[in-house]
Amino acid sequence: MFFDPLYIGLIIATLVISGAAQLYIRFTYGRWSKVANGARLGGAQIAEFLRERARFGDKPGHEAITAIKIVPGNLSDHFDPRDRSLGLSPDVAQQPTIAAMAIAAHEVGHAQQHAEGSPLMALRSLLVPAASLGPNVGYILIIAGVIFQMTGLITLGILFFGIAVVFSILTLPVEIGASRRALGMLDSTGLVTSDEERRGAQSMLTAAALTYVAAAITAVLTLLYYLTLARRGR
Repeated sequence: MFFDPLYIGLIIATLVISGAAQLYIRFTYGRWSKVANGARLGGAQIAEFLRERARFGDKPGHEAITAIKIVPGNLSDHFDPRDRSLGLSPDVAQQPTIAAMAIAAHEVGHAQQHAEGSPLMALRSLLVPAASLGPNVGYILIIAGVIFQMTGLITLGILFFGIAVVFSILTLPVEIGASRRALGMLDSTGLVTSDEERRGAQSMLTAAALTYVAAAITAVLTLLYYLTLARRGR
């Protein structure tokens, strides 16, 4: 498997696709993290502003987002549907930039999805435990199947890995939807005050979406490769 030209090609393709997506988002973040937003508000203040002013279905903002916290890490921003808390990395939380505004609004977009009962977000949340274990378990089973020439183990490993692929694919509409909601909230609450701000926010949200597109593509390519292993073992 490790000396299979197809496998080596997969590794190269994965590195190129993932690396390009990461470089693009870091370049985009680097650019717009140096441009102040018109409201002169840091990401945490943006999130608080949207919590007070945006709509979350029939739920009040303080119920849709129970807490806004600073979490360690770089671009570690996330919304946790388990306790409905919003975590922002230090730079995003504190800096009054267009990049911080876009990222904070994106996470509030996830809170809006959750509050409104988005079925795709609910399904993705259900798959989180299985998707976390699936790739590792699947890889071990596939390797064991190749070593012992047991097609059944390879097939079982593919099924485990397939959960992660489904999760990755489901993530795309959820993330794109959160970005669309973020732009809508920034517009409707008056936080976007110029064409430059809107262009910057849109660039940031597009760059973030591309990382999930890259992850989905590499997951599907890996799954296709594993399927070829199962066919060879027959």
